[in-house]
Amino acid sequence: MGDKTKAVLDPRSEEGRLKTLVSDILDEARRQGADACEVGVSLDAGLSVGVRMGDVETVEFNRDQGFGITVYQGRKKGSASTSDSTPEAIRETVKAACDIAGYASDDPCAGLADAELMATELPDLDLYHPWGVDAEEAIELALKCEDAGRTFSNKIKNSDGANVGTHQGCRVYGNSHGFMGSYISSRHSLSCVLIGEQSGDMQRDYWYTVARDGNDLESASEVGRKAAERTVERLGARKVPTGQVPVLFSPEVASGLVSHLLGAISGGSLYRQASFLLDHLGKQIFPDWVRIHEQPHLKKALGSASFDNDGLATRSKDFISEGILTHYLLGTYSARKLGMESTANSGGVNNLFLDSNADGKEELLKQMGTGLLVTELMGQGVNTVTGDYSRGAGGYWVENGIIQYPVSEVTIAGSLKDMFMNIVAAGNDYDRRGNIQTGSVLISEMTLAGK
Repeated sequence: MGDKTKAVLDPRSEEGRLKTLVSDILDEARRQGADACEVGVSLDAGLSVGVRMGDVETVEFNRDQGFGITVYQGRKKGSASTSDSTPEAIRETVKAACDIAGYASDDPCAGLADAELMATELPDLDLYHPWGVDAEEAIELALKCEDAGRTFSNKIKNSDGANVGTHQGCRVYGNSHGFMGSYISSRHSLSCVLIGEQSGDMQRDYWYTVARDGNDLESASEVGRKAAERTVERLGARKVPTGQVPVLFSPEVASGLVSHLLGAISGGSLYRQASFLLDHLGKQIFPDWVRIHEQPHLKKALGSASFDNDGLATRSKDFISEGILTHYLLGTYSARKLGMESTANSGGVNNLFLDSNADGKEELLKQMGTGLLVTELMGQGVNTVTGDYSRGAGGYWVENGIIQYPVSEVTIAGSLKDMFMNIVAAGNDYDRRGNIQTGSVLISEMTLAGK
């Protein structure tokens, strides 16, 4: 197939073109009478292949471009978007945004971030590492991955497939203050989902690897083997009795606990007064050993960014220090609504870490003694307004620090406030595959609803 089967895009050659387009859009907004304007543009291209049971199911190429244009007329805001970069389309989209602003109500908190807050230094974060696989090579990797899983055990009876993806792109943001920021990036992944059966019991599990650099991915064989191993370990799952028990969240689900914290301390939830952590700034909400902090400038990391969606320079900061909530999660608009200053988090956090105070899962199992190890969560039973938490769970029952048997069809419940304060340990077995990185997390007690 040759080079024609690769995701044809060199973000380095597109970056200059996109910057020129953003500058042209800002000029057009000025001509049409806007007092201020901001423009975000993204260009992405990728290749995705999927195989199942040894056959190729999908080969997809994508190339997507989108412009988000926001204009301000005084304190009135209007936004419009387009994927068409022709001069006529740009004029029409800017006009649409201006028309919308004309109908909008005055909002004293609307507008660009203050000019003096714009980022002035944009460090190179080493986010772009093209992976030179074409469609044939990607298919070969996916087949190798699935085959490693299917041949791992005769208990693996079926497959939901293996997938390989490679994507790269460019993002540019500019505004009327003269700020223009851009970065190019890549993201590659390999995943496998398998189905096992034993004595009529069927279970599904998966594994995946993701990285900026294809050389940092786990091997295809390793991904398939881990998916199969996890699937086989879940066979013979049982229910357990209802009661109050310690719960150990494995790293791949523990990050969700931090996500619930972020939802509760985000500016949008706070100014709407829809958070169980309203007015908790400066208060202790975790044990005093807990530190949760952001490191946005790590090289090659999946969540790194040098500026936020408002053009402000990102910076390292603690959200939780010695168990105390030290910062809310704020962009420019939400900060104004709250009478505070932006934390340069418009668009979210960048590389968030829960520091460990223990070794990995094996030590935490011993520390837990008897309880539930959770490796899967289901359902959306989390209310960040009240802090109520109730989710379906799967995992393993543990006695005397040793896994006894797999568990399914149970529910774990509690209050997020209590859960946060009852975290007794966090492991150093970090899951490095996401923007929120944490190891295993042990909570001293939760309600387990089983049989």
